[in-house]
Amino acid sequence: MSGTGIPAGGGGAADAGTADAGTADAGTPDAGTPDAGTAGGGTAVRFRCGHGAPAADARITLHRDCPLCVLLRETRRTRAQLVRRAAAGARVDIAGETRIGAVYEWLCERGHSRYTATVREALTGSGCPKCLVNAAAPAAAFEGGVPFMKPGLRLGTSATEQRLRVALAERIRLPHRVNAVRISGTFYGKPEVWPDIIIPALRIAIEYDDPGRDGLAHRGLKEASDREKDAALNEVGWEVIRVRAGGLTELGRHSIVCRTVTMAVVDRILELLVEIRGSEAVSRILRDWA
Repeated sequence: MSGTGIPAGGGGAADAGTADAGTADAGTPDAGTPDAGTAGGGTAVRFRCGHGAPAADARITLHRDCPLCVLLRETRRTRAQLVRRAAAGARVDIAGETRIGAVYEWLCERGHSRYTATVREALTGSGCPKCLVNAAAPAAAFEGGVPFMKPGLRLGTSATEQRLRVALAERIRLPHRVNAVRISGTFYGKPEVWPDIIIPALRIAIEYDDPGRDGLAHRGLKEASDREKDAALNEVGWEVIRVRAGGLTELGRHSIVCRTVTMAVVDRILELLVEIRGSEAVSRILRDWA
């Protein structure tokens, strides 16, 4: 287991020989790249996603999405969500931005003062300075590791992930009234993370990862984000079990690499629960028929 402002059509800079969209950083220009969809100091570039130079002016059309669209996809955000987070004066610009290193003014989702950050920082950073200070306050540290129910939280859940939850719930008692865990810092600007499956009694989170239809999910920047999420949970005393399917490799010390979810995967999760917290602790949440 959810802003910034950007110049329209600006910064679509990329070299025609750069790598494809398989990696967010492949050919990704920074804030210093020429504006107006130009590359090589003057060649107008347009990307497959439609961003960059206007079609009539484009000298080169790259058959890959612009770096910003790639980052949005990897972080499971939409451009509309990004536009809403931007300060009013930047929203028109960000609708056509291509650079993840472009700097804009953003609005804090908690109503704090505006802050300045790059697009990448707005999407993957710690949020506004005030939120960062609050996350480091003594009270926040005291709450670190506490599971809770966050109303209105909507996260995309695949059919396979749901199947894993159902199969696991047949073996152990899973709570239905928690969907988030407090951390001692921030993750995507929030003082909490939202694991796929939470086991409060053991302080263990279970994540299901697969590359998705486009093959890009949980790779590149998203993989780095997964590592940060695990580290944030580890910092507050939680362990993470990652089920890595569809060709993904191990990530973290408690990884289960598989093609898809099977009962063997569920059995291995139970084994890891015992290895991490001990048989006595796990026995307290086992179903009577398990």
